[in-house]
Formats: sequence, C-alpha cells, structure tokens
Amino acid sequence: MKIGIYGGTFNPPHLGHITAARAVFELLKLDQLLLIPAGLPPHKALPEGSPTRAQRLEMTRMAGEQLGLGGRVKTLDIELHRAGKSYTSATLEQIKAQYPDDELWLLMGTDMFLTIQAWHAPEEVLSLAGIAAFGRTEADTAELFDIQREYLYRTYPQARIFTLTIPGVVDVSSTELREKLARGEGAGLLAPAVYGYILREGLYNTRADLKALSLSQLRPVALSYLKHQRIPHVLGTEQEAIRLAERYGADVEKARRVALLHDCTKKLDMPEQLALCEKYGIALDELEQQALKLLHARTGAAVARDVFGADDEICSAIRWHTTGRANMTKLEKIIYLADYIEPSRDFPGVDKLRKVCYEDLDNGLLMGLEMTIQEMTSMGNPVHHATIEARDALLAEPGQEL
Repeated sequence: MKIGIYGGTFNPPHLGHITAARAVFELLKLDQLLLIPAGLPPHKALPEGSPTRAQRLEMTRMAGEQLGLGGRVKTLDIELHRAGKSYTSATLEQIKAQYPDDELWLLMGTDMFLTIQAWHAPEEVLSLAGIAAFGRTEADTAELFDIQREYLYRTYPQARIFTLTIPGVVDVSSTELREKLARGEGAGLLAPAVYGYILREGLYNTRADLKALSLSQLRPVALSYLKHQRIPHVLGTEQEAIRLAERYGADVEKARRVALLHDCTKKLDMPEQLALCEKYGIALDELEQQALKLLHARTGAAVARDVFGADDEICSAIRWHTTGRANMTKLEKIIYLADYIEPSRDFPGVDKLRKVCYEDLDNGLLMGLEMTIQEMTSMGNPVHHATIEARDALLAEPGQEL
C-alpha cells in the first residue's frame, strides 16, 4: 500500500492544502492519505491567539472530508499528543512502525522542500519516506526543484523524490488568510464547513453573531455541524424547501433557515443526544427514549433556538420534521416534505410523491405520512404516535382519502 503523509500547522487548512493533496494523491496513485496537524511546529511558533490543538484537528478533519476520498483519507492527532516539538522524523518512525511493509510518501510545498536538509534528522526523514514536493507553476519551481533534487540525491543516496507543479492550486499563505478572515473576507479560500466552523467558534477574530447570521453565513455554519455525507441532503432540502415555499406562498427565508438547521444535531450519538435533552429540559416519551433517529428533531430545535436565536415558527418546524404532527403549520408541512423528497432521495414511490406534493400540499403530506407508517410497520418497528395522529387528522378533513 502507498501512503501519503501531509503534515503542517493547518492554521487554518485552506483550499490550497486540499487541491495540492488531491493532485498528489492522484498522480502518485496513493491508497491512503494521512493528514497530521503539528502540535508544536519546530520551524515557527504558532501566532498568539491561534486555535487550540483540538480546533485545528477538527478543521483539518473537515478539510480532509472535502477531498472526496471517503475512508482513504484520515486525520491523525499523533503530533498533537506528543510532548515537545513535532519533528517529522518521529512521526515517520511512528507511522512506519504501524505500517512496516507499506510505502510512505511525505507531501510538502516548495518552501519545505527547499529547506529539508535543515530539518531535524533529515537523513532519517529521507530514509523512511519518499518526498512528494509540489509547486504552483513550472516557471516558479522548475530550476529550484532541479537544483535541490540533485543536491539531495548526492547528499542522501537513499532519497526518493517526486516533484510536480499544480497550476490550479489556490495560492494563499495562512498568514494572509488569517488577516482576510479578521476583515470579514477569505470565505472563498476555505471549504464551506471549515469556514462555518471558524465563524461558529469565533476563530481568527471573526466575531460573527450567531443569533443574527445572514443566510450566506448560516449555510457554512450549519454545514460545519454535519457529517460530510449528510451535506448533500441538507443542501438538497434547502433547495426543495425554496421550491415548495414559493409554490405554496410560505416565507422562503424561514423555510431555508429551517432546512439548513433541521439536521444540526443529527450526527450525535445517543449519550450526546440525551445530554442535550438534559441540558435543555426536553422530556422524552417512551419511544423517543429508545429511538436515536427521533432525538435530533428535539435537540435540533433546542440548539436552533439557543445558539442561533431561531423563533418559535422555525423551531417548531425543526421539532416536527421527522414525525409530523396533527394540524401542522404550512412551514412544518413544507419542511417535512422537503426533507422527504429532496433530490438525493431515492426510494420506491418517491417520484410519485414528488408529483403529488406539487399538486396539493396536504395530499402530498398524507401520502408521505402513510408511506412512513407502512415502511415502519413492514420492518416491525413502532410508529411514533405523532405520525399516526398527523395522518388521522388529515383523513378527518373533508375530501381527504388515501
């Protein structure tokens, strides 16, 4: 197996890191990529007021997910927990002990490559891993790379060196980016979830008011709460909510805010969900105490109110988006259905359900509720009473039938 190792302060990890890592991964045909934030960088001190180690680790993890490599990219905290300076030689020794039979490649930019001979134990670094160095353009790096490559081969005969130019790489220094962020700029240089995390944590002097976010700010912040694979669903729900709100005369901005926040606690496990329930005084019924899938609607509504200052209408739509309830408001119906039929959903009957939803909102809601009841029953799972009550209330209305 060929393993790429990409370390750095990642303060913050930006699109330049992502594009470079992806290019090297593909060109070297790597099987695994390890992203490793430095604990105490040996070559420069972290600026005062930098994020904590845990925050840099989380940002790096989010950035790694943007590579689209799934389980082939991992973010490791091995340097964050090691005492003293984060020497690359020690990191490579640790990784080589874990993967003794695999081929290691150390990824680095131009500046690091041109000074590698000044690192701590360079001969050890070059004996443990090949070097994959990348630059922005051929004109900027060709001559320098040639000279350095020849020097390293003479000085360290065991060296394996691969150099490449990446014309499309985002060219920005972390220092410059931090300054941009403090001025309210630089969002386009970061993966959306990373930018959202920076805003919600108040990193780099961003000072965003989470209770007064514009939609353009709320979107990346909401995405930072999600597992990467859930992002398309939430963005799809937002787009479906816009269409349904426009079709039925609902408040489009509120529909978008609910859609962006409806799964903000979805990734939490049962202990984490129950801790939030205790924090916010949420009383759970018997089924909710056992069904993890139901809890994110309860806790998500509480977080939307507490963290983002959401009003009663928005919180209620989040609260009922999973089970529904009798006598739902228009916004609640729209979010329930947008979540159900957004473009990434693919299940038997979804196309028919989509068609009905745009013909008549209540007919679509009734069909969706009944489909949920039938699916849960067929799997032998209990159906929440609110879902049955929602279905029955619609059936009791004049002219409604299954």
